[in-house]
Amino acid sequence: MRLPPLKSIIAFESVARTKSVNRAADELGLTPSAVSHQLANLESIVGRPLFTRLGRGLVLTPTGSQYLADVTGALAELNRATERASSETSVEILRIHSSPSFGLMWLLPRLAAFQEANGDIQMNLACSYEDVSFTSGFYDVDVRHGYAHWTDVEVKTLRHETIAPLASRAYLERFPVASPDDLLERRLIFSESPLVQWQQWFGKFGVAAKRKAFDFSFDRSYMSLEAAALGHGIALESTMLASVHLERGSLVPVFGREYAVEVGAHHLVYPSQNAQLPRVAKFLAWMDAQIESRASRHT
Repeated sequence: MRLPPLKSIIAFESVARTKSVNRAADELGLTPSAVSHQLANLESIVGRPLFTRLGRGLVLTPTGSQYLADVTGALAELNRATERASSETSVEILRIHSSPSFGLMWLLPRLAAFQEANGDIQMNLACSYEDVSFTSGFYDVDVRHGYAHWTDVEVKTLRHETIAPLASRAYLERFPVASPDDLLERRLIFSESPLVQWQQWFGKFGVAAKRKAFDFSFDRSYMSLEAAALGHGIALESTMLASVHLERGSLVPVFGREYAVEVGAHHLVYPSQNAQLPRVAKFLAWMDAQIESRASRHT
């Protein structure tokens, strides 16, 4: 079987990602008829349909889905090869996308440690609130927050993450807390992000949480943690995200570990073929070592 033209594969990937011939044409600087011609050419070579039309959009057939997964890795490697050839150094680039709170509060403080352990790899870190698509081959790994519901990708949940009440030492010295019931008389910071919320936490530990509105409310974990570190109140937040604050002493757990709730909230997500890339394998191993090292220090 002859090798399909690269321009046909690029057109296929663009249509598969945008789900539209017109949007793919705009992206590639071609006419819609030219994109359609490339798709027809590719389907004639493959010998099977790659798309079916659904309403005004296009949906991949099972053959198309498998073909997309296979060619995505090949396109990514072509991009990497070009990048390496045009680079003046032999340093390989690892592209990580992350949810903002994890990227800012966990990964960013550890970039120097990663570089020290992996001097031949340059990590590029991007953060946003959206889950990235891997079909373009640009990102190697995505660090996502939430419940692990993603399909067609590998999902590796980060271990040893707990949700617990956290506050500054100065706040607790001014407003001591001896039991969970005491929290009802303290300033509580509400964060929309954690998988365990105050109402659930109070219910788990037998506190009848009939109280006024929260004193502060934030939609991002890094804001809640910063507010708590500044002494504005007590946050119910991830000890993983707060790890730098906890190590510096700017935040401390209000209670012992018996009042921390274990969660699987952050996940390393990547296409299965990416795990075979040395830079990704090194990153995954480094992440494991970092997580386990911190866990062993706090057991």
